Amino acid sequence: MNSNSCELAGLVIIEPKVFGDPRGFFFESWNRERYQTAGVRAEFVQDNLSFSRRGILRGLHYQNPNAQGKLVSVLEGEVFDVAVDVRRGSPTFGRWHGVTLSRENHRQFYIPPGFAHGFAVVSETALFHYKCTAYYSPQDEVTVRWDDPSLGIRWPVERPVLSAKDAGGLALREIPVERLFP
Repeated sequence: MNSNSCELAGLVIIEPKVFGDPRGFFFESWNRERYQTAGVRAEFVQDNLSFSRRGILRGLHYQNPNAQGKLVSVLEGEVFDVAVDVRRGSPTFGRWHGVTLSRENHRQFYIPPGFAHGFAVVSETALFHYKCTAYYSPQDEVTVRWDDPSLGIRWPVERPVLSAKDAGGLALREIPVERLFP
């Protein structure tokens, strides 16, 4: 297993060791001891799956309070996955990091509490897996506008399909300071 930290402190990209042959492949998708060594020191309480079609964009979401860390991966298809630093006072506040996750590259992306998260589907369909450190708490969820000009995210879709919640997201500057992370 290889792990790479990103320029935004706390984000980790994991590339599991994949064992493949003509029958298919096998890889270990979670091992607490190995992942802690790689920098993912989280206790997970909930797993989620989402299925989406090409052009769908989900996010940018985070919870505060009841913050969630997420270890995300793609079981089928390909997405462009993004984390945005929403920790006020952080030297990288408002900066983002994007990574391509796919069935082919088997990458996983760890996004700790303090980051908004979203992804855009670039394949025909995508089956997306979230391993979460806290239970979903809709009353604590904050949606950051996916196309906030102050973030400058270079999404690979021009006119994404959005939920009503995501279409109504707030620009980062509009989010009350108490809803950001200290």
